[in-house]
Amino acid sequence: MQHQRTDTEVWASIDHEARRQEAQLELIASENHASAEVIAAMGTVLTNKYAEGYPGRRYYGGCEYVDEVEVLARDRAKALFGSKFANVQPHSGTQATLGALMALADPGDTVLAMSLDHGGHLSHGHPKNASGIFYRFEHYGVERGDERISMDAVRAKALECRPKVIVAGGSAYPRTIDFAAFAEIAREVGAKLLVDMAHISGLVAADLHPNPVPHADAVSSSTHKTLRGPRAGFVLTNDREVNKRINSAIFPGSQGGPLMHVIAAKAIGFREAASAEFKAYVRAVLDNARILAETLGERGLRIVSGGTDNHLMLVDVSSVGLTGDVAENALHAVDLTCNKNLIPFDEQPPVKASGVRLGTPAITSRGIDADDTRRLGHWIADVLAAPDDASVRARVKGEVAELAAARPIYPNEPAARAIAAARA
Repeated sequence: MQHQRTDTEVWASIDHEARRQEAQLELIASENHASAEVIAAMGTVLTNKYAEGYPGRRYYGGCEYVDEVEVLARDRAKALFGSKFANVQPHSGTQATLGALMALADPGDTVLAMSLDHGGHLSHGHPKNASGIFYRFEHYGVERGDERISMDAVRAKALECRPKVIVAGGSAYPRTIDFAAFAEIAREVGAKLLVDMAHISGLVAADLHPNPVPHADAVSSSTHKTLRGPRAGFVLTNDREVNKRINSAIFPGSQGGPLMHVIAAKAIGFREAASAEFKAYVRAVLDNARILAETLGERGLRIVSGGTDNHLMLVDVSSVGLTGDVAENALHAVDLTCNKNLIPFDEQPPVKASGVRLGTPAITSRGIDADDTRRLGHWIADVLAAPDDASVRARVKGEVAELAAARPIYPNEPAARAIAAARA
């Protein structure tokens, strides 16, 4: 759809953001670059349509075509992850998780989840999040020795607190999660198992990480991150009764009308994730993450748990005398975007932290390969070894600019062309 750019202020900010994304290398593990087709779907007339309810059972007329779109999205999600049921209406991964919790537990019930400071997520019981307000959370973490989840420790905690729901998954855990072991513990204590696979859903879709769907009572996820779709969420289950409760928890339980333009983008994203090209992409994401962790480790930076099995890693920057906020700012100054992050047993407050979280989904989407990633690892190490050295910053920023220009996100888009012309 063609449009006139009459709001110069808003469009100026959008254009600046497009240029920023092209010029900087995105290492935030929860971010990615959606395809042009996914983005285009979100700017369609579907945004005009109210569609409260579900396909075939709407509260408004005129929903025959948005019904087609939602059915497509549901069917593609089910086929991609091997589930019997899917709800594609959640506006975000957090709302997907909350909807699943509402389906599996009553307010005040005990829920066992991974602690935020050991790699969990805000929606897993943070006291200021709705999850922590309406449920009584207990938490497990990682072991001091290897910084990995001990299933024996999870079992002991579950036997102690007897939760109604056990949550597996997190936002900063770099190792493979044993869903079968979590399911066995849940059965032993009479709990339901909810898996939050927001970070790893793309890996699961590509069959490069164990699939939680056969083991869990419900699986929540976002659709961006490694899945590379729009910013939104969905919930899967194989249980018909649980699916009914999930549907009620999402609408009318926690949301009104679904965002049909975003659901169309989800449908496109699910189709893209079923392709051979996507599987090759995820394999490259994993290779790049391993190479980045190895390179940083060789340069003297401590990698939490000793490495990574997935798309992200936690770098303990206290090993080179920094705090996470200082490291984040130093890297941002050379156009490498990341986020400070607590590490297990961190002695720093969250606003400082002792680590940074790095991920490879976004850089891999723009075609950065193994050799590029090794260079990138050395640039990061150079900057963190001398965060106040202006000459190091200038050199690395120039090298980052050259790589970004050589690996545009959207080669045919105006922002990419403008940056290339400015640098020519």
